[in-house]
Amino acid sequence: MSTKKLVVCGGNGFLGSRICKYAVSRGWDVTSISRSGEPKWDTVTASNAPPPWARKVTWERANILRPATYEPFLKGADFVVHSMGILLEADYKGVLRGQESPITGLRKAFTSAPQPGNPLERNVEDTSQDIRPPETKDQLTYETMNRDSAIMLAKEAARENVSAFTYISAAAGAPVLPHRYITTKREAESTIASEFPRMRGIFFRPPFLYDSSRPITMGMAALTGLGAAFNGLTRGALGSLMGAGGVKPLKVDVVAEAVVEALDDPEVKGPVEVAEIEELANRAWRRTML
Repeated sequence: MSTKKLVVCGGNGFLGSRICKYAVSRGWDVTSISRSGEPKWDTVTASNAPPPWARKVTWERANILRPATYEPFLKGADFVVHSMGILLEADYKGVLRGQESPITGLRKAFTSAPQPGNPLERNVEDTSQDIRPPETKDQLTYETMNRDSAIMLAKEAARENVSAFTYISAAAGAPVLPHRYITTKREAESTIASEFPRMRGIFFRPPFLYDSSRPITMGMAALTGLGAAFNGLTRGALGSLMGAGGVKPLKVDVVAEAVVEALDDPEVKGPVEVAEIEELANRAWRRTML
């Protein structure tokens, strides 16, 4: 049996790096694509040093907004994962690291911006150019990062006859986020499913993710867990208002392991909600016990 090839766009991130880890553990050929190449390890793990499995990943650099820069890495791929996006239309990573105030980030997030159509609707064909429309060419909007980058990656993956494409979406929005955060993710899901039906589309909808290597996520997960418990006690009566704040958070490794398990199972396709994510991760864990 030939070795399976996985390409992870955003493979040097909090979730993406762990998807690479679990794919490597199955003996897959793994390539990560990002603007910076190999992760700055202390931003995604508890150590500055790369873990042993990292030597088995090919860390490539490319620009997700210029498809021509990543097209060569998709050749021969069996699976492609889009694990990129923005929480705020601002430097949300800077907010998490204390480099930008939350107030500034939220102000930027709620500032109105033009909302042009996706790249297929705009007939974007020149893959050597930035896929952003003229109206937002100097911005990183929800439409650009959460929707358009995924649609263009799926288009190029389908052109290379990739078997399965996983898009990391979200369980829900949140009261503190603009509604476009979640609507652009749902638009990406529906467009990819309808435009590329021969490619198995898998749309993961994880809740808030946490890990002890990123301490700020632990406190936020605790608060989200309380919200989920309250939502359960009220039988989901306020679920639509709470959004992701009413959904049980998951450890980031659980989601990463579930993504790899889903790719490896030809029966998994379409939206993957939180309960199924946990089941896939449990199935993957049982596989290691055999």
